[in-house]
Amino acid sequence: MELHITHIDTACVLLELNGFRILTDPTLDQAGKLYHHGFGAISRKLSSPGMLREDLGDVDLVLLSHHQHKDNLDIEGRKYLDTTRCILSTVSASRSIPGITGLRVWESYSVEDLRVPGLMITATPARHRPWWVPEFVSGEVIGFIISYRDQKDGVIYIAGDTVFFKGIYEVARRFKIDVGVFNVGGVQFKYLTGGGLYTMDAEGLIKAVQVLQPAKVYPVHSSGWSHFHQKESALKMALRNHADTKDRTCFLMAGLRTRIY
Repeated sequence: MELHITHIDTACVLLELNGFRILTDPTLDQAGKLYHHGFGAISRKLSSPGMLREDLGDVDLVLLSHHQHKDNLDIEGRKYLDTTRCILSTVSASRSIPGITGLRVWESYSVEDLRVPGLMITATPARHRPWWVPEFVSGEVIGFIISYRDQKDGVIYIAGDTVFFKGIYEVARRFKIDVGVFNVGGVQFKYLTGGGLYTMDAEGLIKAVQVLQPAKVYPVHSSGWSHFHQKESALKMALRNHADTKDRTCFLMAGLRTRIY
């Protein structure tokens, strides 16, 4: 079994598992636009994708952590969904966008494909907000576990937009993680909720790694938007200088296809 990863933009990653192509959180717009994310949250996209939509081609499966924020599903990303036959996301996304299959937390979806026998996608908990902010403000979000038959060293974990919270402990209890893809960036809207985080920063990711013990760590969603408040340089320094992350972490270059195994 071969696994390749290509970071395209923000939380948009292409995973190729024995030729089976999985795309996460399609963000394919060019830089420059100003977006409204709801409840007064506004930000500007500062960087463009490492791969154009027309160069991406078709995929077999889209894993959409949530649909309500433009840094996880932008205008071109939404158009791309119309070309995809299988899309898994939250239950609320399935009610808003035709063609999406909604998963509740810990619910699994079996994918039949000879390239990856026994392929299974399981929804995991995510908390995309500070603890004092009600869920309806940020909306429902999930992560994903990718598992398949004869997976030797553990599963693939796509954390989605989440802070470090008690749900991470439950993921660790249920699964042995080999590859972890984590959304960071230290997202804040200081004019709305002060210093409260909506995604992990370096400190949160280090805590998650200490709990989950993944063999390989791939931080994404770390730059490119005005509401990302931890500089990528500070993230890299923190992870490279910490004993629990320095030897496990790989920083991806946008558009560059990288072999994991």
